[in-house]
Amino acid sequence: MAISQADKAMKFRALHERAGAFVIANPWDAGSARILAGLGFEALATSSGAKAAVLGKRDGKITREEALANARMIVEATDLPVAGDLEKGFGDSPQAAAETIREACNVGLVGGSIEDATGDKDAPLFDLETAAVRVKAAVQAARSLPIPFVLTARAEGFLRGRPDLEDVIKRLQAFEAAGADVLFAPGLPDLEAVRKVCSSLKKPFNFMVGIKGKSFSKQDLEAAGVKRISLATSLYRAAMTGLLEAAREVQEKGSFGYLDRSITTPELNAFMKD
Repeated sequence: MAISQADKAMKFRALHERAGAFVIANPWDAGSARILAGLGFEALATSSGAKAAVLGKRDGKITREEALANARMIVEATDLPVAGDLEKGFGDSPQAAAETIREACNVGLVGGSIEDATGDKDAPLFDLETAAVRVKAAVQAARSLPIPFVLTARAEGFLRGRPDLEDVIKRLQAFEAAGADVLFAPGLPDLEAVRKVCSSLKKPFNFMVGIKGKSFSKQDLEAAGVKRISLATSLYRAAMTGLLEAAREVQEKGSFGYLDRSITTPELNAFMKD
């Protein structure tokens, strides 16, 4: 019997309430979702960068419709709860953020994130008041849904040229006060910053693995107070690294040694549905 969206949502919320940290893996299509589910991950999340790259575009350059189509494909691939990287909500207004949350639920997602990045390189972040109002609108939309949708709010300063830890903490606290269920600040520079952020919040904190030199072990992150660990585009980039290495070997050497390192077709098929 298929697991209902409401059951997935309750399972996802329970992961944030139990002791210890958990890893949420980021697939980019149905096949990668099935592989990750087959390996035993308990929840999945879309990645803005990975889903854009699948379409041959740069991060931040896809539409709401394209993002939700990718999310639906991943949702339908497994019985796991899936959260969405919903960027800034695909619009500047609070109403746009709210509508994105409602539509995310409609494609089967049980959680999603709204960030404070504008997409404008000259003014990369919404001011704090505007950012908090946008989060509050997203929270209100989430609370109106028939499932316990988990709303994550992201403070993007460290990725957008504003690496001010005190400002990031102030923003996360404002988002927490606005009702966000999970807080997220990608790009934190070290474990001390992670500890400071976690100790400043009452709600669960999500840490993003994926930046060289700024990614730490699950054990260390858990000790710092992290509840959820996401992998962002890192698995997609690892897969593309394999593609590049194999294709370059063929192109430059005319050899096929990559086959000796590759998963076989029967092994791959074991993760897929008939």
